[in-house]
Amino acid sequence: MSKLSRIYVDTCLRPDSGLADAVARATLPPAFDAAWRTHLLPRPWFVSAPQTAAFARDLDGLFDLLVSLPARLFDGDLDRYAAEVGIGPEVAALLRRAGSGVPAKLGRADAYHDGTSFKLLEFNIGSEAAGLDMAVFNRGMLGVPEFAAFADEHGLDHVDIAARTAAVLRDRARPAVSGGAEPVIGLIEGRGGAAAYGRIMRATVEAMAEQGLDLRIGEIGDVRARPDGKLTLDGTPLDLVLRNFAASQLLDDPAGPAAAEPFFRAHESGRTVLFTTLESGYYAHKSALALLTDPRWSGAFDTDERTLVDRVLPWSRTLSAPRGSGAGSRAASRELLDLCRERRERLILKPGGGYGGFGTRVGWELTDAEWAEALRGAAERGGHVVQERVVPCPEPVYDPGTGTVEDWIAVIGAFLTDDGYAGAHARVNRVDGGAIVGLSSNPGTRMVGVFSHP
Repeated sequence: MSKLSRIYVDTCLRPDSGLADAVARATLPPAFDAAWRTHLLPRPWFVSAPQTAAFARDLDGLFDLLVSLPARLFDGDLDRYAAEVGIGPEVAALLRRAGSGVPAKLGRADAYHDGTSFKLLEFNIGSEAAGLDMAVFNRGMLGVPEFAAFADEHGLDHVDIAARTAAVLRDRARPAVSGGAEPVIGLIEGRGGAAAYGRIMRATVEAMAEQGLDLRIGEIGDVRARPDGKLTLDGTPLDLVLRNFAASQLLDDPAGPAAAEPFFRAHESGRTVLFTTLESGYYAHKSALALLTDPRWSGAFDTDERTLVDRVLPWSRTLSAPRGSGAGSRAASRELLDLCRERRERLILKPGGGYGGFGTRVGWELTDAEWAEALRGAAERGGHVVQERVVPCPEPVYDPGTGTVEDWIAVIGAFLTDDGYAGAHARVNRVDGGAIVGLSSNPGTRMVGVFSHP
């Protein structure tokens, strides 16, 4: 438990402290308020600045390892790499479009702190990783005098996710800017996405407007290409598209791949930048992380690289049906399945290309028979990952509505750009609220901003 968290909660318990309802009294921008107010935890989350800085350095190194995997393990053959991690041929073909071979370093790493250090659960590489709007929470909290005094007393700080992202967007858009000094940016979802995620998209537009950037919300079918190739939205030229759609969304839409072609052509011609390109999906797949801990490939990494992997990644393996008819392949698959069945209470099973916790099966919450069936089905379908359980360190939270103190756990979402660490937010659940911490799949999940302390 963080000593600072205990101090914060103890201060909340004092009637005159003004901290207990600080989140409720924080002035937040209207779109953010509408999107998140009812989902906010009653207090911020605290992390150690030195540990966070060390984890950010590890993430930077881990990103470089991930994008080196096709060359290191498969002689640069992306088809072999895709097959190994469970990316199907149709998806792989889309991921190649307009790619440079070196994906942008942009994404969100989700991690637990186990009481000693951060352990990586997932690395959501690509522009569709949500959460950059959460920076306004921190600014709102610092506008509450009692919290500002607490922050000053304890040396609290934060990195502004929106400001760091805005700097990257300006830099990436610069070659295509054709109007004024600032780019016009399309925040573009797949078909139906603006309706489903509109509140979050509006909060993102609001956060970027505070940074001086003009974002326009649209769906992939709303965008048109001029004769010169530049993309437009409602007649307005776009200098950059901040991609909120994924390759799987395009394939789920019969018109999706064709609708995406103008985006790829505009990016290749330099008329409108697509940020990020779909090639990020090669490395956001959870099976890519499993390759890093698989002993079959350990010889491809030097001592420092293996130490890095061991430091931040839990044991992970990809489940797939045996390839070919070889007895060795079948035996290895059976051996892995047997091991996973035996370690049920220590493992979690995830779809490699999934998000939001959908399709995740939690070994310690299932019976032996249920777990065995989940493993068998995942192996037959392929592209699933089993990962060793990480037990997060709980922190106390005072609920001003009930007057009680309960233990909560947090998934820290640490953002990374080409310029390095770009801030963090947290998704949090009560300790007894279930193993999956995500708003989409667990209604008890809450969101909150993150402050660091010395």
